[in-house]
Amino acid sequence: MGQVHASTERVYQAAPKRVYEALADYTVTRPKLLPAQYSEYEVRAGGTGAGTQVHWKLQATEKRVRDCLFTVTEPSPEKLVETDANSSMVITWTVSSAGENQAKVVVEATWQGAGGIGGFFERTFAPKGLNRIHDAILARLADEVA
Repeated sequence: MGQVHASTERVYQAAPKRVYEALADYTVTRPKLLPAQYSEYEVRAGGTGAGTQVHWKLQATEKRVRDCLFTVTEPSPEKLVETDANSSMVITWTVSSAGENQAKVVVEATWQGAGGIGGFFERTFAPKGLNRIHDAILARLADEVA
């Protein structure tokens, strides 16, 4: 077993506070950002930032669907951390200033991968696939914060 890590980022022409508020809004904004790989999205508690509990299914590959139940924490004013109750996956969204009226968002996902040859393929290919999914979310976020 080894830890698997995926990371992608994007810069926006918007104030960091505006970008963070959009990401922290799991009730209205987040559902608009989700690409086709997500289904059964449902806010089960809260809805904004820390204390939110949100469920979705993620079609990671053609044959693999992850049933996710994330609880959100805010360890700092610029970070949202989503921790899955159904796996070891943790997704961290970090918003920082990238200049005057610009924000940079970094999304990082980590989880304990499989061992053996399956783990090798997971560590090699899963981050690329998840980065494509997260990049689609970040692209849609640009429209929301414009």
